[in-house]
Amino acid sequence: METGGLPLELWRMILAYLHLPDLGRCSLVCRAWYELILSLDSTRWRQLCLGCTECRHPNWPNQPDVEPESWREAFKQHYLASKTWTKNALDLESSICFSLFRRKKERRTLSVGPGHEFDSLGSALAMASLYDRIVLFPGVYEEQGEIILKVPVEIVGQGKLGEVALLASIDQHCSTTRVCNLVFMPAWFSPIMYKTTSGHIQFDNCNFENGHIQVHGPGTCQVKFCTFKNTHVFLHNVPLCMLENCEFVGSENNCVTVEGHPSADKNWAYKYLLGLIKSSPIFLPAEDHDFLMSLDLESRDQAWSPRTCDIVIEGSQSPTSPVCSSPKPGSKEAEVGSDGERVAQTPDSSDGGLSPSGEDEDDEQLTYRLSYQVQGPRPVLGGSFLGPPLPGASIQLPSCLVLNSLHQELQKDKEAMALASSVQGCLIRKCLFRDGKGGVFVCSYGRAKMEGNVFRNLTYAVRCIHNSKIVMLRNDIYRCRASGIFLRLEGGGLIAGNNIYHNAEAGVDIRKKSNPLILCNQIHHGLRSGIVVLGNGKGVIRNNQIFSNKEAGIYILYHGNPIVSGNHIFKGRAAGIAVNENGKGLITENVIRENQWGGVDIRRGGVPILRSNLICFGYSDGVVVGDEGKGLIEGNTIYANKGCGVWMMSSSLPHVTSNHVSYNGLYGVAVFSQKDGEFPGGHGAQENFSEDGDAILWEAELEKEDDPLRRPITVALVESNSINHNGASGIFVQSSEALQVVANVIHANGDRGITIVQSSQLTRVANNSISCNRQSGVKVEFQCKVELRGNGIYDNRGHGIITKGDGTAVVENDIIGNRGSGLQLLPRSDTKVLKNRIHSFRAYGIAVRGRVKALVQENIIFQGKTNKTIFQQITNNRECIMQNNKFLVFKKKSDTWRLVNPPARPHLENSLRGSSAAHSGHKVAAMATRITARVEGGYHSNRSIFCTIL
Repeated sequence: METGGLPLELWRMILAYLHLPDLGRCSLVCRAWYELILSLDSTRWRQLCLGCTECRHPNWPNQPDVEPESWREAFKQHYLASKTWTKNALDLESSICFSLFRRKKERRTLSVGPGHEFDSLGSALAMASLYDRIVLFPGVYEEQGEIILKVPVEIVGQGKLGEVALLASIDQHCSTTRVCNLVFMPAWFSPIMYKTTSGHIQFDNCNFENGHIQVHGPGTCQVKFCTFKNTHVFLHNVPLCMLENCEFVGSENNCVTVEGHPSADKNWAYKYLLGLIKSSPIFLPAEDHDFLMSLDLESRDQAWSPRTCDIVIEGSQSPTSPVCSSPKPGSKEAEVGSDGERVAQTPDSSDGGLSPSGEDEDDEQLTYRLSYQVQGPRPVLGGSFLGPPLPGASIQLPSCLVLNSLHQELQKDKEAMALASSVQGCLIRKCLFRDGKGGVFVCSYGRAKMEGNVFRNLTYAVRCIHNSKIVMLRNDIYRCRASGIFLRLEGGGLIAGNNIYHNAEAGVDIRKKSNPLILCNQIHHGLRSGIVVLGNGKGVIRNNQIFSNKEAGIYILYHGNPIVSGNHIFKGRAAGIAVNENGKGLITENVIRENQWGGVDIRRGGVPILRSNLICFGYSDGVVVGDEGKGLIEGNTIYANKGCGVWMMSSSLPHVTSNHVSYNGLYGVAVFSQKDGEFPGGHGAQENFSEDGDAILWEAELEKEDDPLRRPITVALVESNSINHNGASGIFVQSSEALQVVANVIHANGDRGITIVQSSQLTRVANNSISCNRQSGVKVEFQCKVELRGNGIYDNRGHGIITKGDGTAVVENDIIGNRGSGLQLLPRSDTKVLKNRIHSFRAYGIAVRGRVKALVQENIIFQGKTNKTIFQQITNNRECIMQNNKFLVFKKKSDTWRLVNPPARPHLENSLRGSSAAHSGHKVAAMATRITARVEGGYHSNRSIFCTIL
């Protein structure tokens, strides 16, 4: 284009009047003209694209208001698609002239309609040759008999869509056919409007009403910009078919059925369609940041520093001690309850430690120093949740817990990438399914891939059964009257990047040995659960956002056994994850937060493995283990829930180990004897899963798995947990069944360390560190059977141990530095106190209140205040027997005692190994190895808790 020529805007106005062939010729003049033709994208190219009678808006039917990236490219795709049905014409349309030359046959155009060459389609087909074009002019054409297509032809309606209607039943016996711009309706004698068993059929811009279309392998089809009203597309053994930009409305059955394994026998169009699919733009974005939560992030690798409590019992404060204000003169330091329990009134320090310096003591008084470490198992999140939650503050998660994009997940998972890129059977892309019964039904080893479709107002969107495979990428599925996606009878595949919401039943329903990969979906606002796995269903559920569902985010029952990892499950109106009716599952590294009921709810034979999850900010309890619930609850961070950290009912037998349970509103771990339905975790509505028969009918086909991680146990076990800063007692027991509480760190809770109010069978409390709790370390109520052995009970604000239990054994504990008495025996208690080391600076070592049956033998009791006695006992109490106790009284400043033989309790490493051996019949097979590894990894480094009295 010459300098000084016409302005570009004027050139564009002139070129806007040119037709397609002229635009092509102009683009060949020079590079300047070529660029000028390309610049007409939003003007002339847009007019040509929208004015073409053989196509519709490029983003129809789902986004007709959204313009494509390039109108020229969209029109190019339309134009090339109209030519593809003749791609093999070179093999068929040439005739031999002599022996050396070939002459190309000319395509004829046959006109059908009133006043034209032919009156009916059948008469035109009788005269048609290879690749002729048959044009039907406006009108209604009804064929009285079945039409057999024996030669490749193109059938096109003239005028606007809807002006040409064809009532016929067509059976294609030729290699290829194209049908365009027609309204199809079934003939009076058959509901089948079109059928092919071997050839390739291409439909462009057609309407189909109230009939069937059948394609049998090795036949193939390509359908674009068509509307199907109450029409069923049946694809049987097809090697490859494409349905793009189509609308399916009001089907009384399934809109599309894909049946049978793709045929190994392929026609000529298979290779072409495969190349077309692979050359089309990949529907997966490079980055997908949709709907990611805005969170302040911290590194998962932040150092986990052990919590150290260095306490000066009397005298000057250690430089390493936390700063605490002393009580003001004249104020009451503590109140004494009716049972003699001291309730401290001084404020907390930042970590629950206490520094109760005595304001009325003589400066010459001897100084007693108690130093020890309080540290629990390394929590799953490193140092991310150490402090108390701040009201109104945003939730801060470590960067490792932010969800990956779909692209990132596919890059990590080669199997998922292979599934996402695979093409077999039927490809359904950018279609709309609405207002009918079913969307896509894949059965009997069928294969289907769905990308960018919308399914709405259906009974269900997709059903995949009987060894079939589906790949679903970035579809919208909403307002279904049943489940959105339903898999059973070993169905599988990849369900990734979809938006599934507002469905009446589950968003995804997995049953009967189905095993899909569910990845990076948003499943939300369902009227029931987000995902349901039952009837031996499996699957991998990873990196999804599951939120705001009316029932459980993920519901596992009837031997369902999925792998659930890396999901964000939040703001549900019931439990985050519910495991019920013998459900299983490996549930790892999920963020389960802000749910109305329990973060994880395990009941009625549920036996999951719950490991390394963050369960936080729930409006009820963190983990609920209901009646007959079981399973392994290991290494979770259970934080800042308004109810309890872990709530266990009677008849439940979980193994709760190595969890970090902190800052929950009520108890850290609570064990109750009441049945389900009397507490917030027990009134969950149950799903109705009777669509494929009652659960009892499934039991015959359930697998009998010998899983060593789920062997039966007979005693509930709470072991190696860090239970700290909870609003009430660290552990609360009101149970009629045996319980083991072993090797836990119970620190700085808002009430007692351990409270046992009912224990008709033996509760064994062994080798725990119980420190800095607001009231007593341990309290045992009347008629409880409890064994306290090998515990370290340090610096609690009340008494060390209070007991009025019937059959309590207090054996080999270190009860040091508590505000009240070291051990207080209340009336009607029956207690054995053997081989303990007891010290209380402010009160008695052992105090007996009322008539008590007790045996106090072989204990070491250190002197407390000078104006207090070491032992307080009611006179004439012959049932309280004391023998062979050692009383250590200060006589001069040089007196020194050290807890060295044995070292200060608890002896965690030895207790863990011994516990694993002692209860090997109740634990998983590999528990001993796991416990040894955990101890060597530094539960208390290589040192026991260190306690020295100087």
